[in-house]
Amino acid sequence: MRTRADCGVNVESKNPDSFSNRLITESSPYLRQHALNPVEWYAWGPEALARAKAEDKPIHLSIGYSACHWCHVMAHECFQNPDIAKLMNDHFINVKVDREERPDLDDIYQKAVQVFFGRGGGWPLTMFLTPDQEPFYGGTYFPPVPRYNLPGFPQVLLGAVEAYRNHGGDVKKNVERVKAGLALVSSHRTSQEPLTDRLLDDGVKDLDLFFDPVHGGFGEGPKFPTVPPLSLLLRQTYRTEDQAHQEKVLLQLRKMAAGGIYDHLGGGFHRYSVDGQWFVPHFEKMLYDNAQLVRIYLDGWRLTKEIRFRQVVEETLDYLRRELMHPDGAFFAAQDADSEGEEGRFFVWESDEIMAVLGQELGQTFCRAFGVTSSGNFEGKTVLNRLGTLDLSLEEQEQLDSVLRPARKKLLAAREGRVKPQRDENIITSWNALAVSTFFDAYQTFGTPWYLSTAEQALTFMIDYAIQDGLVFRTVAGGRGRITGYLDDYAYLAAALLDAFETTSHVWYLDQARVATDSMLNQFWDDSIGGFYFTGKHHEALIHRMKSGVDSAVPSGNAVAVQVLLRLFSLTGEQSYDERAEQTLRVFRDVMDQNAYGSSAMLCALDLYLSKPKEVVIVGSRGNPVAESFIATVHQRYVPNKILFLLDESRRGKESELSLAAGKVSVNGQPTAYVCQRFSCSPPVTEPAQLALLL
Repeated sequence: MRTRADCGVNVESKNPDSFSNRLITESSPYLRQHALNPVEWYAWGPEALARAKAEDKPIHLSIGYSACHWCHVMAHECFQNPDIAKLMNDHFINVKVDREERPDLDDIYQKAVQVFFGRGGGWPLTMFLTPDQEPFYGGTYFPPVPRYNLPGFPQVLLGAVEAYRNHGGDVKKNVERVKAGLALVSSHRTSQEPLTDRLLDDGVKDLDLFFDPVHGGFGEGPKFPTVPPLSLLLRQTYRTEDQAHQEKVLLQLRKMAAGGIYDHLGGGFHRYSVDGQWFVPHFEKMLYDNAQLVRIYLDGWRLTKEIRFRQVVEETLDYLRRELMHPDGAFFAAQDADSEGEEGRFFVWESDEIMAVLGQELGQTFCRAFGVTSSGNFEGKTVLNRLGTLDLSLEEQEQLDSVLRPARKKLLAAREGRVKPQRDENIITSWNALAVSTFFDAYQTFGTPWYLSTAEQALTFMIDYAIQDGLVFRTVAGGRGRITGYLDDYAYLAAALLDAFETTSHVWYLDQARVATDSMLNQFWDDSIGGFYFTGKHHEALIHRMKSGVDSAVPSGNAVAVQVLLRLFSLTGEQSYDERAEQTLRVFRDVMDQNAYGSSAMLCALDLYLSKPKEVVIVGSRGNPVAESFIATVHQRYVPNKILFLLDESRRGKESELSLAAGKVSVNGQPTAYVCQRFSCSPPVTEPAQLALLL
């Protein structure tokens, strides 16, 4: 029997005995954090919307998530303030939304803020809606009194209710402006322009203009460790043999691994760097960031075999297992930036603390290597970093690492005695699927057994609890799926199931991937022009049904769906998968042409479509040394567009019926490999070195 971990949520109230609101019964950790506010919060749903209409009150919508630092700040300053809460309760229907549970609402209203202000939004998101869910004003964080060039939240509240009551014409104009903006960003047409390499070349040129040649990353700062643009640059080197693109990526990987954005004691990456040098992070850690970053560091290792890249992979996977893993195998969503009321307190150090743990000699060596000074680099303390040692040769860095490894272990043990940041115990299907794919990838690359068992255990959890009657749920809580799943949940889960099939050769995983994909097509496909909506047929009707090929903090669901369809086409030969993939690419062709950074994942999918994957078929059995050597030959090289299929002749199962298996037999009973591409195959080879040449 499976056990269920308690969420362990810290509710945010100065007087826990004085009040509790409707959020006390919610499963979301973020909503439960606000259960003891003196605000009469509702969760989003029919009750709140009906009351807004019945009383003709505007809706105050507040969107955030459990690990969000400024969400905590606004809760403490405003939502716990009885006077501000009274204003909210008297004039509004107040609705709290967890953006992790309801990314559909978050996407709509974040884009509404962009229409209002012409720039990006953020969290907490503060929106004012009519009872028909139409946004007429909004922003992000507001302080309790005017500061930071922002109005005080009481003034914002009074201004919003005044506008709603007495300036209906202005409200209507704002609403129409937002609706027009939403229609613009989500309207697409099927392009008849050709899908060619020019889109890839032009997209990479745009990325080159945006890339920081000194520190890596895009723009000046703050910098986010966004992965799809890096993947696109690596693919460009593979396709054109222009090493400059690869060197950009390797520069960024080295800088991030040395910077304060990386946790040098506990492993894993923080959410982003507040500066342009990867120096001082915003300290929260997200499952989706770390899952994606491990895979790009695996690519870095495949290209260079640098020990530091492997180190980052291993330490980050250790972190995910140690800090974010549910007892039954799934992964929690995030770790907070704050502890004991201070951002970063858990992660930063004073030199005296280090000396007390390590002693003077080793302590001084450590402080020099990790940039620790008496004055510090973050509010009087130090964010550990290795940027000062990047000028050392790789051999010198490895020698220093061996000296400092015991020191890092001692300091990590000492840090474990501190009060840990709160953990966001949402179990989110799409993010878990990303992590599952990452652990499979790491197992394929290094062969570490626990990577495989972790991936399969987490995937089993999601199959048991997040899928029911072919439908996928967004989250799992209390041992059951909750909230109808979105495109990302279906697409990422299908991708993880395909990764499971390629890793284990168990055809059952392939069958489940097809079930998930066919359900995705049924629920989300746009029959009029193609492409996938973000919400499915069973979702509630909102003011707009979004369809996007643009990445957010994770790759766009449409891009992942295209890759899933193309992989299934290679494996099964079913033409409909290829046709749907091409239709989707045509729907988002203009987006790829105009916004390379935002559509990098879609451009990666286009690269897969144009190049056609290398389909590697190995006839042999798991455990056979030669067959395993073939597999390692494939996975330890950077080959971005590949399908690996192990055909075990002795089993004669359903896998032998796949189109990719047709005509593939062993030579003289030996493990044998074939490489196919564009409907033609190489002669069979029986030596791993021969396979390496074909790749």
